[in-house]
Order: sequence, then C-alpha cells, then structure tokens
Amino acid sequence: MGQDMVLAGPVEPRENRKKADGHRKADKADHGGRRAIALRLALMAVPLAFFAVFFAYPVAAIVTRGLRVGGRWRFGRIAEVVTDPATLDVLWFTCWQAVASTALTLAVALPGAYVFARFDFPGKGLLRAVVTVPFVLPTVVAGSAFLAVLGRGGLLDELWGVRLDTSVWAILLAHVFFNYAVVVRTVGGLWAQLDPRQEEAARVLGASPLSAWRRVTLPALAPAVAAAALMVFLFTFTSFGVIQILGGPRYATLEVAIYRETAQLLDLPTAAVLTLVQFAAVAAVLALHAWTVRRRESALRLVDPGRTARRPKGPAQWALLWGVLAVVALLIVTPLAVLVERSLNGPDGYGFTYYEALLSAADSGGTFFVAPMEAVGNSLWYAAVATVFALVVGGLAAAALTRRAGRLVRGFDALLMLPLGTSAVTVGFGFLIALDEPPLDLRASWVLVPLAQALVGVPFVVRTMLPVLRAVDHRLREAAAVLGASPWRVWREVDLPLVGRAVAVAAGFAFAVSLGEFGATVFIARPDHPTLPVAIARFLGRAGQLTYGQAMALSTILMLVCAGSLLALERIRTDRSGEF
Repeated sequence: MGQDMVLAGPVEPRENRKKADGHRKADKADHGGRRAIALRLALMAVPLAFFAVFFAYPVAAIVTRGLRVGGRWRFGRIAEVVTDPATLDVLWFTCWQAVASTALTLAVALPGAYVFARFDFPGKGLLRAVVTVPFVLPTVVAGSAFLAVLGRGGLLDELWGVRLDTSVWAILLAHVFFNYAVVVRTVGGLWAQLDPRQEEAARVLGASPLSAWRRVTLPALAPAVAAAALMVFLFTFTSFGVIQILGGPRYATLEVAIYRETAQLLDLPTAAVLTLVQFAAVAAVLALHAWTVRRRESALRLVDPGRTARRPKGPAQWALLWGVLAVVALLIVTPLAVLVERSLNGPDGYGFTYYEALLSAADSGGTFFVAPMEAVGNSLWYAAVATVFALVVGGLAAAALTRRAGRLVRGFDALLMLPLGTSAVTVGFGFLIALDEPPLDLRASWVLVPLAQALVGVPFVVRTMLPVLRAVDHRLREAAAVLGASPWRVWREVDLPLVGRAVAVAAGFAFAVSLGEFGATVFIARPDHPTLPVAIARFLGRAGQLTYGQAMALSTILMLVCAGSLLALERIRTDRSGEF
C-alpha cells in the first residue's frame, strides 16, 4: 500500500503538467488564430473601403438614377428588358464569343508562355514588351489597325482578295491580339519559377514528356491558367471598340448595347437593366471560377527564374521558338506596323507632317485647349499614380487572400474582379453623378482619373500575385513565426523575396492598363488635361485626313511610350539572376 502511494505520488503532478501544457498550447493556438483573423480583416479594410467608395457607390448611383424615376422605383422595367428577344440575342452573342475568344487565346498564347518562361534567346525582353503593347492600346485604335489589315483595301484584300471585316473571325483574331500578353505574362510568370526537376524526375520514372507535363506541370499551372482565362473572358465579355469597328451593326455585346442606350438613345432605365444583367453574368462566372480553382491550389517549389531558362535544344524546341515568333509577327507586329505606316504617310508622301502638327494646339482644329503632345505627360503621370494605388490596394488584397478561408473571403476575392466585368460607360457616368458633393466632390480634381484607372489595375495585381503567394510553402511562414517574427516581418522576409517577380509583373500590368484605359477616363478627364487614349478618340471623331493622321501619330507615340516603359520594367532586377 505504501509502495503504491510512493509510486502514485509523482504521477499526479506530471498529469497536471501535461494538462496545463495542453491548455497553454490551446490558448496559444486560439490567440494565434484570433491574431490571424484580425490581420486578415485589417488587410481587407483598405481594399473594401476603396471599392465601396470608388466602385460600388458610383455604379449604384447610376443604376438608381435609371430605375428610380419621379421618386418611384420602376422594377417592372427589368422584366421588360430581360425578356426582350433583342436583349437575349445580345446576351447570347456576348457569352459565346467570349468563350470562343478565351479558348482561342489560350490555344495561341500558352506556347508563347512556355517559350518566354523556359527559353533564353536574344531580344527576349524587347519581345516581351512588344507583345504587351496591344493590351494598352485603345480599342478604337487597334480596331482601326485590324480593319486596315482585314477590311476593304487592307493587306488581305490587296494580296488575296479576302475580307474578314464584319465577321466573327475578325473579332476573335482582334481579341487574341489584345489578350495574348495576359496569358504570356500571367502563366509565364509562374511557369518560369516552377522547378523543372520535378518534371524531369517523372520522366526518369518512365513517364513520357507529354505525360510528365500533364501530370506534374499542368496541375501546378492550373491556378495561373484559370486566372488568365478569367481575365481574358471578362475583357472579351465586355468588349466594345473591337465589336463597334470590326463587327459593324450586325454584332453587339452587352457593353455596346449599354453604350447605345446611354450615349445615343439616352435611355437610362434600359441601360441600368443591361448593367444589372452584366453584373449577374459576371458574378456567375466569378462564382464558378472560385468553386473550381480553390481546390487545385497547393504549395509549390518555386525557384529562381534565372535557373529555368535555357537556350533551345534540338529541332523540336527550335521549331517551337520560331513558330511562336511567327505568330507574334503576324498577329501582333503586323497591325502595329500599320499604325506606324499610316502615321508617316502624309498628304505629301512619307514624313513627319502629322507629328509636327501635334506640337501646336492651333493645328488640332479646335479639338484641344492645349497642344496634343501634352497628353503624353498627362498619361505618364496618371498611370504612375494609378499604379501606386493599384499596388497598395491589390497587394493588401492578395495578402489577405493568401490563406484559404470561408465564403466571406471568397466573396471578397470575387468582388475584386467585378470592375473587369462592369461597363466602363457605367463607371464613368457613375463617377460624374456620385462624386459631386462634399466630402467626395472630386469632379475638378486630377486624382479622379488615376482612381478610375486603378479600379482596372487592381484585379491584375491580385490575379498576378495571388497564385505565387499561395504557392509559397506555409511551413516557411510558420517557421519564421515560431522564431518570433511578427506578421509584417514574415511577409517582408519570407513572402516578398519569393514573389518579387510577381510584384514587378503586377506593376507592369497596372501601369500598362492605366496608360490605355479609355472607357471611364473619357467621361472624367478634363479638357485641358487629356490622356493619350482620350486625345486619340477625339481626333478619330473628327473628319479629315489631318486629324486621322494625327490620331495615328498619337497612337504610335502611345505604342512607343508603352513599349519603352515595359522594356524598362523588364530590366528591373529583384535578385542576382537578372530576372525581375
């Protein structure tokens, strides 16, 4: 009995210590969980406030103005417009052409993403900047360039007597022209950081090259491919300038219909209903994206991009490289070359007549209060400020979305993509209607333009950074936290060095998109401070050979400014590998 008591004596304290340790660990885990939730909410606060003030409020204001007439709501107008056969035809064409454009863009651009990610060849940085230029050109300008290639008197008509204008094929090719860079940079940015040794290990175990790529690389790329496909779909779903110029009166998307009802027919109730229809369609696509992609994201082994790019080896790789170069030359360089040729082809032959006319406000036919060349400086300043806004808001949002969570966070993720699927006409008019009273009377402020441009840049920042952030092994963050690092230091020491390339790519996208944003800017840019796209549109809207030539000259300047900016970005280095 005494022996039993002696043996049992020390057991009780040991069990108590174990229970106490368990309680302390549970309390620490609860505290860590609460701190993580608080950090996530803090990161979400700024993006939520930004979108609430500069997106939800203006859009709600324009929709309310359209559906509330004489102090009474006209909800019956919704059923009238939605059940109209003309609306159903527009919705059907909008959906299927967007699906076809997305599929064609992925098929054409994914080989390019592989070439830019895995191959090292002379002029790679310059070529990567060139393929991004179409994405920032105003759609009316690029549409005119494609019309010169595919329409009456165009290159195809002169060489083979073939015309593709007012056809679906012209629309699809133009959409690939615009969105090629989205796939190349979004997918290629992650592809360049995937460890090729994982695929090589699968091949050593007996898998064929295609099987190894399908089983190892493709699942790792799935989030980036889905993000690129989502952005391409949203841009083609809301296509406007391409449809107007190349589709003619035969084809119309919801964006075109909203513009016609708003700017031409002044039918705000119908435009408001079409805006709601567009919202519903975009929300459905975003929900489908969230449901299908979340389960496929996993931690990946990311490496220095400088270690993955090699010179092509063998006939197959060289053939792939030359094939991609041929596609870029035919699909991207040719329309851009048309712009340059038309800007130099003056009334007295080739020269710089149109460029010289841009230096004087008097030569612009009363189109501007200032010399059109001042639009270059305005565009660069606005784009730089918009990029800062987009990086701050989008970076905080991407950090908040890094770890998967419940429906609230998934809804927040979808909210960030809504500006890409919203009519630019609606956003522009909404800014004028909503932001006209203190403390948000910004109609006379220059900051209104970069704020509108940042709305489009934020989704690109999020979609570019998020796949890379989620690919970072969470155990690295946990190890840093165990060693006493604060959440901010964990982000600075662990995440930022690994995602530096994605940050640079996101900044490039935001800057490029801001340079070419037109839909909302045209309504809010001050006459004495026009941007390049607004100036180009004003010239195109006036008859005469001189104004058309000046529009082509400004388009060429915009193209060169964008190419120079992107080329400079290509040379930014965040590590010793030489890649950014």
